[in-house]
Amino acid sequence: MQQLKTSNYPSNAFGRFWMKVPLVLRSILIGFGVSSLGVGIWTIVAMSLPGPWSVLLMATILIFFWMYFSGKWKPSNTQAFRRFCIRQINLKKPVWIWGLVAAFFIVLFLHSSWILTFRIVEFQPEIFKTLSFINDVPALQAWSAIIGISMVAGICEEVGYRGYLQKPLEQKYGPIVAISISSIIFIVIHLHQAWLVSILVPAFFISFMIGYLAYATNSLIPGIMAHVTFDIINVSYWWSDVMGTFERKPISVTGVDNHFIITVIVVLLSTLLFIIAIRKLLKLKDVALQQTIV
Repeated sequence: MQQLKTSNYPSNAFGRFWMKVPLVLRSILIGFGVSSLGVGIWTIVAMSLPGPWSVLLMATILIFFWMYFSGKWKPSNTQAFRRFCIRQINLKKPVWIWGLVAAFFIVLFLHSSWILTFRIVEFQPEIFKTLSFINDVPALQAWSAIIGISMVAGICEEVGYRGYLQKPLEQKYGPIVAISISSIIFIVIHLHQAWLVSILVPAFFISFMIGYLAYATNSLIPGIMAHVTFDIINVSYWWSDVMGTFERKPISVTGVDNHFIITVIVVLLSTLLFIIAIRKLLKLKDVALQQTIV
């Protein structure tokens, strides 16, 4: 199992002071800082360049973002910590397969649980459609914004929260506590969004599922792929009308219909199949650990 020794941290005066900060607070600050760095750069780029040019520039920046936070370049006294937090990059084929299966069911759970939520409570487009300005721009510019927002959120938030925040906590407190803390912080960071209140419960479970996927695979990559995928759908469907809008009435108006029953089944099945995929990944992880011990 990948471990990080205290000796891997910086030994200068600031490093010694930093190590006195409680691990939970230290991890939260670092995770938030890493994620916010990428999001902040994207905000500047998106405001400075039009259409696809902003996405192309940000894609280049994200390559350097990934390389640095995966342990490339100086300072050398933080390289071990950066490699530790980024988790594994080269995955074996079975881990890839089951990781992608689990990622698919996260995406399926997210959208089916949101649909289910808005069959129980009324969907309020005036709160959700925070990116409705995308509806009024040309298709190329709209999809550039959708892809750019999704790439930045998927990569930067996963590196920050499931990497730099969650990974050090796993080593000390175990996966459940670490994933719970990272999920709570992830939700808190998004509380300024008015739409979050109506989907608070499914949003927490989605965050927990991504965190557990990172733990089970010891990789951020499947979670990043899930995050980018569901954010493309989020931005184009839930937060704008590029791919349409939700028009179903709550069951308080329509009664329990076939659409509601099917949605419940999809939510339950996606949850069950995600758990099955995670159990398979945990078995693969145990086998790999035993092989390293032998």
